[in-house]
Amino acid sequence: MTLADIPTPVVAIDRARVRANIQAMQELARTAGVALRPHAKTHKSPVIARWQLEAGAAGICCAKLAEAEVFAEAGVRDIRVPYPVNPENAPRVRALLDAGIAVSIIVDDLEVARQWSQAMVGSGHRLPVLVKVDVGFHRCGVDPDSPRALDTIAGVADLAGLSFRGLLSHAGHSYGAESGHALAEIADREITILRSLAARARERGVDVTEISVGSTPTARFITLQKGATEMRPGNYVFFDRTQAGLGATTIDGCAMSVIATVVSRPAAARVIFDAGSKTLTSDAARGFGSATGYGLVFADLDAITPQPSIVIERLSEEHAVARVLSDCTLKPGDRVRIVPNHACVVTNLADQLLLTDGLTILDRIPVDARGRNF
Repeated sequence: MTLADIPTPVVAIDRARVRANIQAMQELARTAGVALRPHAKTHKSPVIARWQLEAGAAGICCAKLAEAEVFAEAGVRDIRVPYPVNPENAPRVRALLDAGIAVSIIVDDLEVARQWSQAMVGSGHRLPVLVKVDVGFHRCGVDPDSPRALDTIAGVADLAGLSFRGLLSHAGHSYGAESGHALAEIADREITILRSLAARARERGVDVTEISVGSTPTARFITLQKGATEMRPGNYVFFDRTQAGLGATTIDGCAMSVIATVVSRPAAARVIFDAGSKTLTSDAARGFGSATGYGLVFADLDAITPQPSIVIERLSEEHAVARVLSDCTLKPGDRVRIVPNHACVVTNLADQLLLTDGLTILDRIPVDARGRNF
């Protein structure tokens, strides 16, 4: 079958582009001399995780424990959860460890770490943990400028039942960068903060063996982030319009597309597609330029360049309302290809991803960890 033959909307991923993206990031990590641990929340698929592991990835990251449980059941043996997991979930973590899964978590609060320690003592396991550091995103993480940061790190390292591994960061503010130069500065600031904090911790006798960084927009600078031992990009496996806008790839490097059908042409300047917020998500366009709209539209399935005169201006749950020029020839029944603004969220809205070669459907990849948000 082909993409022209099936009901829409559907989410398709191009096999050649996915494979190329996996290989390129793995080669970048090899050149930098760091471990690559992809964040699997982008694809939520054990099939694609296996492609990454076969290419050389050291393990994967998962956003939540439920995701980790899906991947563990599928045979992935090394899983990091870089999320502040509530200690009430200790029985689930112990179950993963009992099953032989090398699971690790992050903490940024000493009292929470103490609760994890109490939960692990007597389990027969020492749970690997890293301390999350706020490098500018101001979401989770210890403040590296606070005198309490070193106390937290040293305190975590001293706790029974835990195995302190090092420091971890996520430069999520890189998504708001306004230039490649600004991205480079964010990456440099990130590793500078981590190296400094690690050095001060070592002066206090703390063994810091890992420094883990993670962000697809800043991944290109990993060879300059001297001292990092691990990188954790996720979006790179598909890329999307945001990553193209941030210079992490080109539109041609984006492996994911939403295939949609024109369902109405109620006015000369308005076209309606059948892919609303339940498919494309409501994430806005981001990047260095002035991109607008909820995805980049290619006027037909064979088009190799996007059509800038078609702008998806608003979304309802099942409708994408696009502004078009009056000479646009789209009519009900026509199909378009849309590169989404944010691939990770699109995946979580789909039961399956269609693996394609051009317009030919090669396989249907289930999104096994979809909705596993607990």
